[in-house]
Amino acid sequence: MVGSLVFVAAACGSSSDSASESTVAPTTVAPTTAAPEITAAPTTAAPSTSAAPTTTAAPAPAATAIMPDVVCMNLQAAQNKIQENGVFYSDSFDATGEGRMQINDSNWIVVSQTPSAGSPITEGSANLGAVKEGEPNPC
Repeated sequence: MVGSLVFVAAACGSSSDSASESTVAPTTVAPTTAAPEITAAPTTAAPSTSAAPTTTAAPAPAATAIMPDVVCMNLQAAQNKIQENGVFYSDSFDATGEGRMQINDSNWIVVSQTPSAGSPITEGSANLGAVKEGEPNPC
């Protein structure tokens, strides 16, 4: 991109017989570009043929916890109790079938649980059915 600058200066006087005007000729500036930096290509070492085979240990089995009885508990308290047993992710759903999300867990009451109390559970296997406080429920 070529840019040009033009400066025009005019002299203003109070009341002078000879007014002077000064003009600067346009200047053209050529853009400069930096040459790209050249770097050497990365090198890779050939794999060693004398390396001993590696073995991968089997992952440790997930620790299981026991599902507590949380029916008729406040949903937040039920989730806390499940977490106290070592499982930090449980799922919940609207037991009325309306598909509402449990945004504020403390406004819901657990009316069903899967699996039943005393069963082993792992992360995500606890599923709690809940209704909003004040809605008909078996509790």
